[in-house]
Formats: sequence, structure tokens, C-alpha cells
Amino acid sequence: MINFRRSTAVLIGLLATTALTGPAQADEEPAPEPPRVELVLDVSGSMRAADIDGRTRISVAQQAFNEVVDALPEETQLGIRVLGATYRGKDKKVGCQDTQQIVPVGPVNRSAAKAAVATLRPTGFTPVGLALRSAAQDLGAGATTRRIVLITDGEDTCSPPDPCEVARELAAQGTSLVVDTLGLAPDDKVRRQLLCIASATGGTYTAAQSAEELTDRIKQLVERAGDTHTRAPTVVGGTSACDSAPLLAPGVYADREAFSEHRYYRVPIRPGQELRASVSMALDRAVNRDYGVLLRATAADGRELVRGADAGSGRADVLSAGLRWSATADDEDAAETEQSAAPVIEPTTVCLVVSNSFAPRPGTAATPGMPVELTIDVVAAAPAPDGPDLGRGWVLLALLTIAGLLTGLIAGLLTRWWVATWREN
Repeated sequence: MINFRRSTAVLIGLLATTALTGPAQADEEPAPEPPRVELVLDVSGSMRAADIDGRTRISVAQQAFNEVVDALPEETQLGIRVLGATYRGKDKKVGCQDTQQIVPVGPVNRSAAKAAVATLRPTGFTPVGLALRSAAQDLGAGATTRRIVLITDGEDTCSPPDPCEVARELAAQGTSLVVDTLGLAPDDKVRRQLLCIASATGGTYTAAQSAEELTDRIKQLVERAGDTHTRAPTVVGGTSACDSAPLLAPGVYADREAFSEHRYYRVPIRPGQELRASVSMALDRAVNRDYGVLLRATAADGRELVRGADAGSGRADVLSAGLRWSATADDEDAAETEQSAAPVIEPTTVCLVVSNSFAPRPGTAATPGMPVELTIDVVAAAPAPDGPDLGRGWVLLALLTIAGLLTGLIAGLLTRWWVATWREN
């Protein structure tokens, strides 16, 4: 009997322990993904040029890679891919397939990575588009943003695929991928192509004219990957009317908007809350100048509540606009008459309207639409500072009358004093 009771007590204790520890383990959030970056290096024949501090472009790039690998944050997963590094022949069809990943994406073996880069010799063609597409596959999918850093001294010599179109294709797939580009040659055609690649994915373009500039910039971009690999924006589809628009909670959202389009989104706002919203649109293709982006908040019936500044100059790669709106009643009289009624807690549905005035240049692809990032936050409304209360009705009229009489009296006394003084003089 005693053994049975002891066994029962032990069983109950085990069940209680399982009940207490089980949910805690289930509620644990998965460990965040580490930053993932791939460096893509052009090793084509033009990298033999000795025009950076009297050194060849490839030697400067190798030195920069070594210093970046030594300074790499421990949590960063790094990969290295090259293009034009192995094929020495003249067959363009074969040379334009020449891209390899020499260091897989993952925790870096610094000695092995530096050894792999040190053996590179400028050789072949420049299949930038194919290398970008392959690098995106190397980085894989995930919930956080991944980055590619492309270092090249020339434009793609193997199109198709056109690297600009590849960048747009990756952005349109919602791959949460950012491509930063570094140009090693002061060539305008190269600059335009690298700028197009970076703009399509929300990245940056930099021209590096010295070994120090190249090293510093690569380090900055790798460190930035650790700061910006937060959870990717939620992909959402805006509509052409408010009543069918998606209902959005506070967060960051990604969408695409066609040229000269209006896209609607809905946000519920309760009394006493303030809506804060911003929108950014990236120019991932050639457009005419004199364009703009506008963000408005309207009521469900179409009445405009507030609008942000109409951002646009025709000279920026990313345009942003923002607004704030509070769901507070302005009619104090109505509020006083409704004090005895039950408080209204139903949220007000606010429609956010994103508009643009982009116009494509001849030959520019209209699809997919321009990249849009919409940020929404709902916070407690900040009370407006109290101003002086002058009253209303007869009280206000009496106050204004007295103020007018006093002003007239003082003005008359001053005038008489000035006239008397003037006559004496």
C-alpha cells in the first residue's frame, strides 16, 4: 500500500513537472538567423589592369578580401563566388558560364577563404547576370534579408541574362535580397549598370578608386548586413479601391505599384490612437524626370483626412513620404452631449493611398511594378498642448469689447502726448 502511494506521488510529480516545463519549451522562440552575405568578385581579364595605386585591380581586391575576412564578425555567415576565373579560351558560349562558388556560405574558415582568394588569376569573360542569379541561390531562402556584394570593373559581356533584369527578377520574387555594387573602373556605362542593379534591390553603388576605399567599403557593407538582416517585410497586395483593400496591422510591408497607379490599404484606428505611416519607392528602372510619390489617409467614404508631403524631384533613387493622423473627435459640443452614452470603441477604418506620377522612358519595361515599402505604426495619440481659453459666447464678446476699449484709450493718450510734445518743439 505504501509503495503504491509512493509510486502515485512520483507519477503525479512527473506529470506536474511535464505540465510546467512543456509549454515553456513550446513557447520558446527559435534562434534568430545569422546575417548571410556573399561576396561576388569579377576575375575577368580586365582585372589585370594596373591602375589603382599603381597595382592591378585583382591584387587590390585580394588584399581587401583578406582584410575583410580577418575583421569579419563571428556571427556572420560569408560566402565567396567568382566569375570569369577559370576559362582561358575564346569560346564565348563556354566563357559565359564561368562562375563558381569558391567558399560556401557559412561560418568562415579564415585561412581557407584567404587561400582560395589568393590563387585567383584574371582570365575570362564577365557573366555578371549569371553570377548574381547563382549567388541568390547560394544564399538560399529565409525570413531575414540577405546581401550580395558585387565587385567588378566592367559591364556584363555575356547578356542575356542582363544583370539589371536579373536584379529586378530577384526583387519581384520577394527574395528579401539586397545587392550592393562596387565599381573599380571610372567608366560611365559600368556605373549606370551597377547603379541599376543596386537600385532594383534597394542596395547601394560605390566607385572605389583606391585600395583603402575598397577595403573600407566592403567592411561597411558586411557590418551593415549584421544591422539590417531583420525580418523581411511582409508581402502584401494593395487594391484599386478602399473597400477591397487588405487590412493591415502595424508592421513593414512590401508591394509593387505600376506607373501612375493608386494603391489602397486599410488600417483600423481606435479613438485616442495615432496613425503613423510612411512609404518608400525605389527607382529600379529608367523613368522620366519630374515624378513624385504621394501618401494620403482617407475615410472609408473617400473624404481626405490628411496627406503627406508630395515627395519628388526627379533626381533621387528612392522617394519617401510620411503622414500622421489621430482618431480624436474635434467637436467638443458633440462630445459633451454624448458623455452619458456608452463610450464608442469601434475602430475607424482609415484608408492609406499610395500614388505615384512615374512615367517610363521609351523601351522601359512596365512590369513588374515599382518596389514599394510601406511602414505602419499605431501609437497612443499625443495630447495637443493646452492653449489659453478665451471663453465662448457672451463671455468672449465681453472680453473682446473690454480689450478694444482699453486699446483705444491707450492709443488716444499716447497720441495726445505725442501731439503736445511735437507742438512744443
